[in-house]
Amino acid sequence: MTSPQSSRGRRGRLNDEHDRRAGSRAVRTSRGSVGLGFVFTTRQRIGNRRATCEWEQPATLRFVATPPLLYAHRLGREPGPDSSRAALQATLAGPVDGLETDVCLTADGQLVLLHEPWLSGATTLRGWAHQTVWSDLRRACLLDRDGVPTNETPMLLEELLDGAPRDLPVQVEVKAHGDPGLARATAAAVCRVAGGRADRDRVEVLSFHTTACEEAARQGMRTRLIAWADYAPAALARWAALAGVGGVCIEHFLLHPALVQRLRSDGLSVTTGTINDATLAARAAALGVDAITTDRPAALHRELAATSLAA
Repeated sequence: MTSPQSSRGRRGRLNDEHDRRAGSRAVRTSRGSVGLGFVFTTRQRIGNRRATCEWEQPATLRFVATPPLLYAHRLGREPGPDSSRAALQATLAGPVDGLETDVCLTADGQLVLLHEPWLSGATTLRGWAHQTVWSDLRRACLLDRDGVPTNETPMLLEELLDGAPRDLPVQVEVKAHGDPGLARATAAAVCRVAGGRADRDRVEVLSFHTTACEEAARQGMRTRLIAWADYAPAALARWAALAGVGGVCIEHFLLHPALVQRLRSDGLSVTTGTINDATLAARAAALGVDAITTDRPAALHRELAATSLAA
């Protein structure tokens, strides 16, 4: 097992990218903080008797917050189909800060981009991904959000990493159904594919399975546990430190200031998802999350920018 990562090392890439974007704006904010910009619509009367100005007029106080990083959920679920070439192409045509996809291990050791290992949930095939060879899977058709077959076929993880811009972070979520051993084997396969690449640092392994996170961290990959509960955050932080896991992804409806502060104080990066509404995204941003996963990154970017200007 690798030694626990430092707080800076765990959050590094997400925070560096956030700070880079924040620095390009008129108001720079530090991680977890909010910038305030005072914008007055007219000259204001002040307490200095020598000042020359108009009579008192109403002033406007604008609230300016640096938006969090927005990652495309399933490569962009709104254009769809999930984790498809078409979704990737549509997402890359607009503003996006990172990509998120799911991987399942095939019978012959390949990593196919599918949201779930039970094939009929995402493709025209039936059965389990880990019992199906890639030569069969590659001929399947992906389903759209209504379960209708499309002309899109599954991709392998290598194709995504080769095709996506090299400076774009990629979150790879390990999927397995009730099988910790398969989850660990899938994570090991992700490390094999991504670990030897020159751009390996942009890849982060995610999973609900602790075994997958532990395996990825053991092999030196950036790793994040997905959690749908706020139970015992101190115990979660202790496990993460021992395993070398650098972050957590918490469902947005569970987030509150005390929870985020506690996780951050223990050196963990905090992300959330899936958020498609600008109001909910702004709430998460105010809590200081590092990134938000969304089905519609380009549209949410525009809506957050419009909200900021209108505030």
